[in-house]
Amino acid sequence: MSVVGKKASISPKHLVLFSFGKNENLLLILVYTLVIYIYMCLVSLAALFGHKKARLMRRGQRATWKILRERIDVADRPVWFHVASLGEFEQGRLLIERLKREHPEQKILLTFFSPSGYEVRKNYEYADAVCYLPFDTKPGVRKFLRLAHPAMAVFVKYEFWANYLFLCHQRDIPVYSVSSIFRPSQLFFRPWNMGYSRVLWWVTHFFVQNEASRLLLARKGLTNVTVTGDTRLDRVVQIQQKARSLPLVEAFVGDGAQNVFVAGSSWPPDEDVYLPYFAHKGWKLIIASHEISTLRIEKLRARCEREVGYTITYGEAASFSADALREARVLLVDCFGLLSSIYRYGTVAYVGGGFGVGIHNVPEAAVYGLPVLFGPNNKKFQEAQTLLARGGAFEVGGNVDFAEKMDSLLSDPKSLNQAGKAAAEYIHSGAGAVERIYKAIFNPCQ
Repeated sequence: MSVVGKKASISPKHLVLFSFGKNENLLLILVYTLVIYIYMCLVSLAALFGHKKARLMRRGQRATWKILRERIDVADRPVWFHVASLGEFEQGRLLIERLKREHPEQKILLTFFSPSGYEVRKNYEYADAVCYLPFDTKPGVRKFLRLAHPAMAVFVKYEFWANYLFLCHQRDIPVYSVSSIFRPSQLFFRPWNMGYSRVLWWVTHFFVQNEASRLLLARKGLTNVTVTGDTRLDRVVQIQQKARSLPLVEAFVGDGAQNVFVAGSSWPPDEDVYLPYFAHKGWKLIIASHEISTLRIEKLRARCEREVGYTITYGEAASFSADALREARVLLVDCFGLLSSIYRYGTVAYVGGGFGVGIHNVPEAAVYGLPVLFGPNNKKFQEAQTLLARGGAFEVGGNVDFAEKMDSLLSDPKSLNQAGKAAAEYIHSGAGAVERIYKAIFNPCQ
């Protein structure tokens, strides 16, 4: 199996800068190391006081050494894929699955940083070993590389750990950054970055989402860059093609005479925006909450009953007759794994998170040809920005703005259809990144 090129060409000047033992890099070393160790201490302290995610992370990191010893042999030389969490995993999984299909003999190591990714995918069938990535300290990185001895590393999107990159570079382990995206506000491009941008020189090749990212890297003198697009678009197209029929949702939706509003990854601030609009409308609502704890679902159900009407949960729907399902106004999705198939039943979609942590998976809804609405925290999301520019999505700043946007779309069926068409066209026309990246890394001669 081949890999793209060799290590990125590096000038003697940069070789001096790369040496972590040089005086000119001393401040960078001290600050970076201090931050890593402070973060380690905070996570350990949180775990000690019962924080669930922190406890899972520390326990999982300690198990990493055992997993590597048991599942990776010295002669394996696995291809190592690293992702931060579940979203980045979805961006990298098609590369993993294609590699395993075409080279079943090739060992694959998959690492996660976040418990929300690892705990869901720790038994992922296409990886020979799945584990947590230890914290980025030199002793931990050396031990990890000694036990994993990867042939190459594929880091997805935002993962740029200085010690991992530097020690991979020292050991001639190629590192590829896929679906990466850069913005001027990132630390690499700030005047006061204290030399942290040097870590970018230890990446063998960047496969970036857009031209703006390529130009930012060029300003740093980096030319080992290819614009390939976002692998997430390939993934949502695949999900759409494999979307399953959901009889309970179909019974709830009925004969299609009523419009259906699908809210995905919804948070309470999102519900403050869209629920008031439907108090006196004849719409059906399907709401998939970002959190599905019993308390959260009970509170959301009480609110929907109060503001919209008769509300049921997906978990109890099987016990209802078809007539009872048709009478319900709101269906609450109280389980994971259905949202990507549920969007197909919608007229308009809303993607949550835009009034807090940042919007969630917009392409997952847009691929079905639905106009997509979301809150203002969307500036860091390439797909959302492109959909806004193309008229396939709309930003809303509050419940009044939401009502105006909805009224505008519904008063003009042609505009509604055009918005949905623009959304679907963007997703399908942008697909193909997986093919381009796969050929470049694993089949460069084809």
